[in-house]
Amino acid sequence: MPSEDKNTYVIQNESIELGRLVLQDKIYTQAIGGLFPEIDLSGIRRVLDIACGPAGWAIDVAFEYPEMEVVGVDISENTINYNFAQARVRNLQNVTFEVMDAREPLAFQDHSFDLVNGRLFVGFMDTQTWPQLLAECWRILRPGGIIRLTESESGISNSKASQDIQAYFCEALSKLKRTYSVDGRSLGIAYMLPRLLHGAGFQDIQGKAFYIDCSYSTPLHYSTFRNVEAAYMLLKPFILQHVNVTEEEYDQNYNQMLIDFQKEDFTNISFGLTAWARKPEEA
Repeated sequence: MPSEDKNTYVIQNESIELGRLVLQDKIYTQAIGGLFPEIDLSGIRRVLDIACGPAGWAIDVAFEYPEMEVVGVDISENTINYNFAQARVRNLQNVTFEVMDAREPLAFQDHSFDLVNGRLFVGFMDTQTWPQLLAECWRILRPGGIIRLTESESGISNSKASQDIQAYFCEALSKLKRTYSVDGRSLGIAYMLPRLLHGAGFQDIQGKAFYIDCSYSTPLHYSTFRNVEAAYMLLKPFILQHVNVTEEEYDQNYNQMLIDFQKEDFTNISFGLTAWARKPEEA
């Protein structure tokens, strides 16, 4: 079982973060257009969701596709216990969960899964660990199996405070070598997914871009507002630890961002990429 000191996740307030991740999961599934709309599901029977968090994706897959066996792993034992409770409430017998650190070797046998899924690893991964994780995904996928990864990029807004807050987060991640950004001004993962997959030996690499428009009066405005409100409150200790900004400056930008978010002329669009690829049959 992973020890607490190995948890490199950027937010440490686990109880509040769990609720926020439930909301974030729904936002991304809606923006992407479904659970895995770009994948041919023929032959997909055993699915792994890495760093599953509160398991919104894994549980929905288990519900929508009862013929599939779904496994979710996460470093947090409390989160895994929560996930089991959610599965029991929905009477789902085809989904299970295990405590596992995605930055370490995965406790599965070779060729165990038909599909490996992962979304938004930027919160705990670094540039050194990405190739190791993809090598593990290669190992546990059957020949012909599919890996599917989704990452997002910073939003573009007409709110300077929102831009500044996002810039703090990007800078902190860059200082810790958690992104491939060349200037520390972006999350810097999404654009690298195809290259990372190619470097790991995967073939037939494809990608589909998506965007989240949370401008005022759009369908995702309110849910994204609540997500951002909670996220940057919880990220404050992480950012203050790694970025040269005072607590007063941070609080001013944070409060102004929330005000701007609720203005009728507020605009904000962020982009992301879902990349998927196949392990060669001959492997």
